[in-house]
Amino acid sequence: MHADSCMDPDNPDVVLAAEIFSMLSDVTRVRIVVALVNHDEMPVGELSKLVHKSPAAVSQHLAKLRLARIVAGRQDGNRVYYRLANEHAERLVRAALEQAEHAASDTPLHHQQPAAVAKLHGV
Repeated sequence: MHADSCMDPDNPDVVLAAEIFSMLSDVTRVRIVVALVNHDEMPVGELSKLVHKSPAAVSQHLAKLRLARIVAGRQDGNRVYYRLANEHAERLVRAALEQAEHAASDTPLHHQQPAAVAKLHGV
């Protein structure tokens, strides 16, 4: 069996991976990532409305996410628009949400047939 080198328990990036999980252990930061998945790019004010936190609180969370290279910012005049730095943050949060579905249900939503999912969402 061919071992994936990044999945080696001795990989030095294991420590950094744990720090990423720690960064995403905050509900507001996960909500920010989800909002950016759904909206591509947003300023602090709009993000704060979506995650139900003050702009100051969202700015502090974004600063941490920026340092962890999970989000990136783009200056446009006096506004900064934030986006996910790469596709990995989305995949990581999506996988965590799917794992949460497994913890909450014997039949997680992401395993159901598309028609059943649409019916649950009233589509």
